[in-house]
Amino acid sequence: MSIGILKSPISLFKQFPTPITSTFHYLSLPTNPSLHRIKQLHARLIAAGYDGDSHFTGQLLAALAQSQSTPLQYSLSILNSTQNPSLFAINNLIRCFAKSESPHQALSLYSFMCKNAHFQPNNYTFPFLFQACSKFMGIIEGTQIQAHVIKLGFFVNVYIRNALIHLYFTSHETKLAKDLFDESPACRDLVTWNVMIAGYAKAGHIDNVEKMFDEMPERDVISWSSLITGYVQNGYLEQALDSFKRMMDLQLSPNESILVMVLSACAQLGLIEKGRMIHSTIDSLNFPMTIHIQTGLIDMYAKCGYIDKARNLFNKMAIKDLSSWNVMICGLAIHGLAMEAIDLFEKFLTKGLTPVNVTFIGVLSACSKAGLVDKGCHYFKLMMEKYNIDPEMEHYGCMVDLLSRKGLVLEAIELVEKMSIPPDPVLWVTILGACRTHGLIKLGEETGKKLIQLDPNHYGNYVQLSEIYAKSYKWEEVVRTRGMINGRNSKKIPGWSLIEAHGKIHQFVAGDREHDMSMEIYKMLDRMNTRVLEAGYLPNVVQVLHDLEEEEKINVIKEHSERLAIAFGLLVIGSGKCIRIVKNLRVCGDCHEITKVLSKVFEREIVVRDGSRFHHFKRGECSCQDYW
Repeated sequence: MSIGILKSPISLFKQFPTPITSTFHYLSLPTNPSLHRIKQLHARLIAAGYDGDSHFTGQLLAALAQSQSTPLQYSLSILNSTQNPSLFAINNLIRCFAKSESPHQALSLYSFMCKNAHFQPNNYTFPFLFQACSKFMGIIEGTQIQAHVIKLGFFVNVYIRNALIHLYFTSHETKLAKDLFDESPACRDLVTWNVMIAGYAKAGHIDNVEKMFDEMPERDVISWSSLITGYVQNGYLEQALDSFKRMMDLQLSPNESILVMVLSACAQLGLIEKGRMIHSTIDSLNFPMTIHIQTGLIDMYAKCGYIDKARNLFNKMAIKDLSSWNVMICGLAIHGLAMEAIDLFEKFLTKGLTPVNVTFIGVLSACSKAGLVDKGCHYFKLMMEKYNIDPEMEHYGCMVDLLSRKGLVLEAIELVEKMSIPPDPVLWVTILGACRTHGLIKLGEETGKKLIQLDPNHYGNYVQLSEIYAKSYKWEEVVRTRGMINGRNSKKIPGWSLIEAHGKIHQFVAGDREHDMSMEIYKMLDRMNTRVLEAGYLPNVVQVLHDLEEEEKINVIKEHSERLAIAFGLLVIGSGKCIRIVKNLRVCGDCHEITKVLSKVFEREIVVRDGSRFHHFKRGECSCQDYW
């Protein structure tokens, strides 16, 4: 859109008498003042007869521009009551519009302002205008304003250029941002570099982020925050934690954003030692326990397997926001505490809070992991009919998983076929897995063939169909199906397991012999196998697809990544202490069974976070009750 006029022009520019000479001293306000405090000050100005004074109008609008809450009609009413409003006041009203949900109005006000001979924009006007354009990715409008900047001679202003670089990045014009940065090295400050790093990070250009960070002439906490945020948002979690350590070694104090991001990195990796270290850092710095940090801690502890600690932190929160409730509900769900998650959701509703799509993902996930079909269907219907939330792929995924694993495969297929959005092939993979589990060979063959047609280059589709054939001992079909992989660009997702020990992360893949302690690990693996066989364990080789001899199948499964991680844990983690492992894929049936036995014969609690949920193995049993 081109810059236009407000539909209802503001009566700002009436001719008023000369402003009253004020002797009323401006009352100071805190940074980011509340709307209530601003209105108190406004009332005192009115009572003193200074409500039309342009100086105080500007100060009020400046305070509103910094406030968390900026009601636009109130801002307009202040300016409309002003005698000869100043450019300072108008710039701050533009700033109010720019941060609001109606950023286009900032451009309309600017257009209206340009048509009035009494006002000429200055260097403070344009950063707010570019900020408004960034809010709605208005690159066309931003280009128009850039022409005004050049015409009026402000293009060498570093603040304006920084705002324009930010606009380019938000509009996905990365090259234009880089060109503007490069064309005038003398017109840069620390903010310029920070804007570039943040922009590259948001665009996912981590190589450029690292290069820019290394080249910076100076850095501040915002620089480190942008680097760490970029790493976390693009999946470079270990690099984020390493950067945090480097920053702390320089004795720099982190800001809230950094702490939230590194807690998120620990949560995603499941690294409790590093998570506890960050919690300790927060305490040692006497950092304010904001809602965001408390929520980050709850998420970290829940995803690292310490659901009791997460629950205690949640219960102690004086004020909880929507994210806090969502994180706790989802945390209970991934630990299989379905009824507790549902009870917390019901408590959430009784407080008059409104759930969002993430809230229902947590509730439906809880129902799925416990096989609560009736409750899952109830909440799925409630989400759509009462709260008008259209199901997203994650909601459908929970429902398909819930129905499929309960054996209601035909109902799951019906749900997929009636979806309001195109189904993700993963939903059919879920159904195919249920066909294998429940022995629905014919339906499984039909589903597998359909899946291969939908996504012919996905390795897992062939594996799933092969498993259907393997379960019915159709080895010729297994060989034929797996042979179809040849000549395609399909790639197998490698399974891995992580274990944290003494502040270091150790990663294993199946058959791994790269670890420094590989010899000791395999000796422990032999010891583990001997102990579990003595305890009555029998290998389950059904899921080994190849038509191999029985002994060969056993050798395949006994070197799975989680078993190597458990062997390593038994070697290096002190006697009696819990062994915690993170997997990227779902644990296989045989590994699940042997881990139960290992927890009993070695008298160790073993916690495994797989690609779906947590498994707490203790005294020969698992918290999932073999339903996963």
